[in-house]
Amino acid sequence: MSVKSELPVNEEVCSNSVPGKANRRQVVNATVASLLGWSFDLFDLFILLFVAPTVGKLFFPATNPMFQLAATYGSFAVTLLMRPIGSAVFGSYADRYGRKKAMIIAVVGVGIATALFGALPTVEQIGIAATVLFLLLRLIQGVFVGGVVASTHTIGTETVPPKWRGLMSGLVGGGGAGLGSFFASIVYFAVSSAFPGQAFDEWGWRIMFFSGILSSIFGIFIFKSLDESPLWLEAQKAKQATNKPQKSPIRTVFGQYFSTMLVNLLIVAGGGTAYYLTTGYLPTFLHVVNEIPSSTASRILMIISIVVIISTALVGYLSDLLGRKKTFIVTGILCMVGLPFFYMKLAGATDITQITIYACVLTFLANAAYAPTLIFLNERFPTAVRSTGTGLCWNIGFAVGGMMPTFVSLTSGSVSALPATLGYFLAGIFILYIIGSWIIPETKGQFK
Repeated sequence: MSVKSELPVNEEVCSNSVPGKANRRQVVNATVASLLGWSFDLFDLFILLFVAPTVGKLFFPATNPMFQLAATYGSFAVTLLMRPIGSAVFGSYADRYGRKKAMIIAVVGVGIATALFGALPTVEQIGIAATVLFLLLRLIQGVFVGGVVASTHTIGTETVPPKWRGLMSGLVGGGGAGLGSFFASIVYFAVSSAFPGQAFDEWGWRIMFFSGILSSIFGIFIFKSLDESPLWLEAQKAKQATNKPQKSPIRTVFGQYFSTMLVNLLIVAGGGTAYYLTTGYLPTFLHVVNEIPSSTASRILMIISIVVIISTALVGYLSDLLGRKKTFIVTGILCMVGLPFFYMKLAGATDITQITIYACVLTFLANAAYAPTLIFLNERFPTAVRSTGTGLCWNIGFAVGGMMPTFVSLTSGSVSALPATLGYFLAGIFILYIIGSWIIPETKGQFK
């Protein structure tokens, strides 16, 4: 399917002379906005993962360290559970009124909510009320996070030419995650160096959360020059020409596309689990299993953040060559076998070089699993409901994946059992992922 047949003629936003084709400036701006919008979002979420042991002590005190971690990751899961609601609200808004407006509101909202965590009193100061306030703020943050997904995960792929959509999928979904993790790693390294030891438990964690306001500031600055999605503009012109009343995107997705959503979730939940049990869990794993210093761990996390970008961009582009279905099947098999194996190797490693290599391999495999997911979801829904459908599937699937660290921590019971438990969970979830890969149709080229 050619670019000409898919992108609209719109003189207001297209300065080139080729009808129906987005110009270079549009493509670059949309790519940067989608990539950085998602990276700002995950930067805010990764802050909690990096300070999980400290936050656990301050807001979820418990005698068993694994129960404490489970409670902290449970608060992370609370945010994930609210993300589908955010996608329903902001996705519907984006489908009706445009991707750009939804993106700006959502990104700014996430940054402000994150910064507010730094001002919260602890359990020692106000008792259980501190835990309640923490969880309430996580709920609010989750709604805005869901809104970011609904906008960033459509505007980029709707703007670039068809031959680059798989690459865009990897760049936004995984590259954004990698950049967000990388930004958070830098902040974590700087703050943990400035507030070492006990000082981090007193003030360092607050500074980490306060840094979330930077994502709001940068978001406003970057998105100001962004053009609206060409495909969305074309769809709006078509609706105006027919003069038909617009149906509710949420009702359409849950009605006409409900069975499509259920099948999609086998893929998305697998990719989400792989992400949160590797990239999301490694900060804790390096701390409690490998017992390496925070400064060393932060350097390793910076390296694996770069691996995330390489993995997702490479495998996303591979899906442009092989197709989405084949790519899912191959990565699913590799992850089912490789992730449990390399987690056991990482647990037994003592040399920093070995630890870094195993962490990088785990990261590469796990992030490859969801690299084509964004474009796959885009291709499963038409433009009129794409933000709503993509956002709901992505956030529900990743909510399932985001709850896995809590279940792993509870099931393990002890630090020594953690590597094996991770292996069992990952092997099991990827059996379902592979089944989903066989069921789904090939969607490459089905953008409409």
